Amino acid sequence: MELTITGSANKLSVSDDVFGRDFSEDLVHQVVVAYRNAGRAGTKAQLTRAEVSGTTKKSKKQKGGGARHGALTAPIFVGGGVTFAAKPRSFAQKVNRKMYRAAISSILSELNRQGRLKVVESFDIDAPKTKGLVEKLAGYELGKRPLIVTEDASENLFLSARNLPYVQVRDVQGLDPVALVGADSVLITADAVKKVEEWLA
Repeated sequence: MELTITGSANKLSVSDDVFGRDFSEDLVHQVVVAYRNAGRAGTKAQLTRAEVSGTTKKSKKQKGGGARHGALTAPIFVGGGVTFAAKPRSFAQKVNRKMYRAAISSILSELNRQGRLKVVESFDIDAPKTKGLVEKLAGYELGKRPLIVTEDASENLFLSARNLPYVQVRDVQGLDPVALVGADSVLITADAVKKVEEWLA
């Protein structure tokens, strides 16, 4: 298949397996959830009644004082332990390489079908100026949340987009499913397309 290059009469030949794949919502959902879970810290920790600081001596006599209670470290008391205390753990889910690449291809194919994937010959900025990037992006209809993908994103481009809360810049190595799914549209250079195709083929 061929991709139209914005602002040029040329077309870019690409693989149907990468940019013409059928969309698999289940696969994309699984990979996106796994990617987000892998970024979770998992450092939450609480104390059980055995770990909380305090004496485990019986708080009052067994009979004659109303309700029967043992140690004040029990979960029913303020300052006591937690019944099912959270402990540090990993939220990582296993996603093999074939599934991950297939999900990326599926997202790119769907973006292309919806007309939200725009290919340009090149995209860079001369100086690290936010105003310059805003003016350059105004020439494309990218929506409020554009994703810019280049073969090797320059420092000027990263710095220019840093103050724009909804504009993301990625190089091919840093491309991830969450960024692709969350973007209104993707602006990608021709060199980056070829590099993505080599990666996913």
